[in-house]
Amino acid sequence: MSIQLALPTLIDTHCHLDYDYAPKSEAELVQEAHAAGVSHLVTIGTEMASIEKLPLISARYPHVYHTVGIHPHEAVTFKDGDLELLREAAKHPKCRAIGEIGLDYHYDHSAPEVQKKVLEMQLTLALEVKQPIVIHSREGEEDLLIALTRYAKQVPAGAPVGIIHCFTGTRAFGEACLKLGFLISFSGIITFKKADDLRALVKDFPLNQILVETDSPYLAPIPNRGRKCEPSMVKLTAMKVAELKGISLEDVALTTTQTAKKFFRIAD
Repeated sequence: MSIQLALPTLIDTHCHLDYDYAPKSEAELVQEAHAAGVSHLVTIGTEMASIEKLPLISARYPHVYHTVGIHPHEAVTFKDGDLELLREAAKHPKCRAIGEIGLDYHYDHSAPEVQKKVLEMQLTLALEVKQPIVIHSREGEEDLLIALTRYAKQVPAGAPVGIIHCFTGTRAFGEACLKLGFLISFSGIITFKKADDLRALVKDFPLNQILVETDSPYLAPIPNRGRKCEPSMVKLTAMKVAELKGISLEDVALTTTQTAKKFFRIAD
């Protein structure tokens, strides 16, 4: 059955459709998002197992794309042969980036030196296969910025550089990333009560370098706190961006969707 999309349409640039949303099914999530005006979804890789699961998911839906990459939490599991598997997975016709990759020093799932090594390998891979990157960053900004600066200088002029996903960083880090050509993606966190500093950044960062995401099933925006987040909820984040910038939801949707389509090479 064809669904008439509600306007304006949005893109959920970061969700995890391979995670547990019980009692809802993957198909229900995708259908409900589409009915809510989410024209496309990008389901994000985090571990080696996802390089097999995500292509199957994106193949089931014409408006779903995927990425492949090893999350910093999983860096300790990276072993000989995995880089070649990622290289092959990145060639899939619906793979649109290497990610999510990065540094996370908040938790100790993987030692910092291991994280940095696996990150560098994946940055090199991204340049090799000509894919942009999706970055996870938490409490490792100094080390991460060094790596991202080196990477960004090697990206061909005019090519998409990367996304700092679910941005919760400092103003200085965000501004440095913007100067390098990165996009900043905001999640439902900007609706949370204690996110005043983050809301100030939404106001100040240029709309044409902003994306919206859910990071579902995590971080459900208000008024859905305590529930599993779903891709359809990306509209609530877009509405908050519009409110903070004093512009219409239509303007936010048009600009962020255009930016996301260019980054992820989405033509339809």
